[in-house]
Amino acid sequence: MPQVSASEFEQVPLRVHTFLEGVPLHDVWVIDLPRPRTGVTLEEFLRASNNRLFRPSLTVRVLLGIRFLVGRLFGWDRDSAASKRESFDARLTPADRTGSLVPPGTQDGFFRVVYRFENEQLLEVINQTVHAAALSALAETATGYRFYFAVYVHSVGRLTPIYMAVIDPFRKWIVYPSLLRSLRTRWNQTLTCAGP
Repeated sequence: MPQVSASEFEQVPLRVHTFLEGVPLHDVWVIDLPRPRTGVTLEEFLRASNNRLFRPSLTVRVLLGIRFLVGRLFGWDRDSAASKRESFDARLTPADRTGSLVPPGTQDGFFRVVYRFENEQLLEVINQTVHAAALSALAETATGYRFYFAVYVHSVGRLTPIYMAVIDPFRKWIVYPSLLRSLRTRWNQTLTCAGP
């Protein structure tokens, strides 16, 4: 699953480009998906897949388990750490709040929803290692659909660059490729096979 450049990603008309202005874009991944029909939205795909775009493999679940064990040991994920930092949802305009299909702040696994629009969803996690946002977006192309998965990382202290350097090889070589493969499988099972 290829990564794309920030400049290519910024050409896609998405709310996130202005919404997270000033928050560093860490990387962007894409996966091209077949066209079951025109007009498929991210919201429709989420509904069809029970609001779970990804199904982590055993390897990814083990890596996440190790991360959360280490996080518990060092206290990285305590609620008190997150509550001291301002959520990205503070940037939402009244129009963003009204247009979001899911209430901002809704828990979604390890993340919280910042917003979910028809073809764009932004989730965030705040802890003592990072304040990160994960964007999922779906765009129709001439030949099918392109799914974008972008990660933004706002530093919360000296630990952030060290933490990101340690987890980057796992993210890039194992976690994200596995998640995107599972997304393609879900797409094919829920939309492509279902037909028009």
